[in-house]
Amino acid sequence: MKIASFNINGIKARLPRLKEWLAETRPTVACLQEIKSQDENFPASEFEELGYKAIWHGQKSFNGVAILVDGQEPVEVKRGLGIDGPKEGEGEQARYLEADVNGVRVVNLYLPNGNPRPGPKFDYKLAWMELLRARMRELLEQEIPTVVVGDFNVIPRDNDVWSVQAMASDALMQPESREAYSRILNDGWTDALGTLNPRGGVWTYWDYQAGAWQRDHGFRIDHLLLSPQTADRLVAAGVDKDHRGREKASDHAPIWVEIRD
Repeated sequence: MKIASFNINGIKARLPRLKEWLAETRPTVACLQEIKSQDENFPASEFEELGYKAIWHGQKSFNGVAILVDGQEPVEVKRGLGIDGPKEGEGEQARYLEADVNGVRVVNLYLPNGNPRPGPKFDYKLAWMELLRARMRELLEQEIPTVVVGDFNVIPRDNDVWSVQAMASDALMQPESREAYSRILNDGWTDALGTLNPRGGVWTYWDYQAGAWQRDHGFRIDHLLLSPQTADRLVAAGVDKDHRGREKASDHAPIWVEIRD
C-alpha cells in the first residue's frame, strides 16, 4: 500500500501536473494540501477519469485538503480539529481530514505556517499542534493502524534545511515548533523519511524565489508519520523530487511511504 502526500499549491493551477504525477506513480492513496478551492469547485471528475475517488475539505483561496483513493471511496472519519483561525470571527480553517482506507486510518493535514512571529499566527500554530497531538494520542490509544501525512510546516532538524542560518528566524524551525513536533514523535510515532535518512539532506520544498530550486536550497517540511502498527510494516519512503522541476510545478515535491498489506 503506497500512501503519498503532495502540497499542490492550488489544484486549479497544478491540475495537469497533478494528473501527470498520479498517472506516473499510481499511489494507492494521495493526500493533497493547499488545494485552494471551495468544495463546489473541486475537480472530482478529473480524478474519476483516472480511477480515483475523492473526499475533500475546501476553503476559498486558501488552505484546503483532499484524500484520493485508487479504485474505491475513502471512508471519511473526521474533518477539522475544532479550532478557529487566528482572526476574530474567522471560524475553522480547512486543514484536517481523516479517512479509513483498506484497514488503515489516513490522516491528511496542512499545519499552519506560523509566520510572522511572534504574534497571533505563531500562537495559532502552536495551539493547532497541541490539538493535533491530542487527536494523534487518541489514535494511538485505540491502536488503529495509522499514517499521518502532510505539510507540517516544521523543519525538525538542522540537517533538514540547506542553511540553518537562512531560516533561523522563521516559524518553521523555532524551538517551540520543533519541540511540539518532537513531543508528537515521542508519543510513539515514526517519522518515515527522517528514520530512513538519518543524515538528512532530503528536501521536500524549494521556494520559487532566489533560484532556490536551481541552487537546491530546500528544506523538509512535508512528513510521513507512522503509528507502531504501520511502522512495523514500513517498506520504503521517498520524495518524487523530479516533479518539482517540471513546468508550472508546485513549490513542494510529492512524498510517499509504502507499507506491507
